Amino acid sequence: MLRILLIVLTVISECDLDTPMYLMLSNLYVFDVFLATNATPKMIHDFLQKPKTISFEGCMAQIFLLHVFAGGEMVLLVAMAYDRYVAICKPLHYATIMSLCKCTGMVVGSWVIGVMHSLSQLAFTLNLPFCGPNTVDNYYCDLTLVIKLACMDSYVPEVLMLLDSGLIGVTSFLLLLISYTVILVTVRHRSSVGLAKVHSTLTAHITVVTLFFGPCIFIYAWPFSNILVDKVLSVFSTVFTPILNPIIYTLRNKEVKSAMNKMKMRYARVCCLSGRLSQD
Repeated sequence: MLRILLIVLTVISECDLDTPMYLMLSNLYVFDVFLATNATPKMIHDFLQKPKTISFEGCMAQIFLLHVFAGGEMVLLVAMAYDRYVAICKPLHYATIMSLCKCTGMVVGSWVIGVMHSLSQLAFTLNLPFCGPNTVDNYYCDLTLVIKLACMDSYVPEVLMLLDSGLIGVTSFLLLLISYTVILVTVRHRSSVGLAKVHSTLTAHITVVTLFFGPCIFIYAWPFSNILVDKVLSVFSTVFTPILNPIIYTLRNKEVKSAMNKMKMRYARVCCLSGRLSQD
């Protein structure tokens, strides 16, 4: 987690990274930090202490924040794919198309859509009658399991939840597939050097998309339910994937690694200078 915060600080503080792509990248890191810390503290607490309980308000807060950050990240990944499409397929018009104002609008839009998506999920969940069993067989409050606790036929709420999550999830996934396909078709006739650079860039994006959407597809769209598999995928999607995403982007990005090294060197010089002054 400290590494993620270091990456975010680097992207924000370095003037060399003051571009639309890195503005989106820093917000992706913010989404990942919040997504990883939403349920993890409570999860660790439950591992160490019994009984494993959570209030109704706390459960609803977990669900709300999880869908805000997950929904916002889906939209932001689409915006980042569009940014790469413009940079690779229309490089001469990149500065005009991807202006700072437009990029900021995309980032703000991802947050707004995430909040709206989460509110729409809670709109029908809060009004469900909960009067029977109150045990959620997972490491955090999963909306699919909470709905099943309602003292009524949960078929309609489950369909509404799947339609809502499916709308933003499937739409984002299809847009990502289309954008990456167009990019690969466009650059297939380029030189080997340019093609290698494009493939290097897209590899990081596609890896992050696969890690993010893969567990979601199995949890929400897979027709066969396996409690153990669902638990493993839930932990993977809410803890490990948000931590891996910034590391993947950083390892594949020479500019970010160079900026981090510069910031470390500046920090080391400041510490060394302050140490000398204190000795004097």
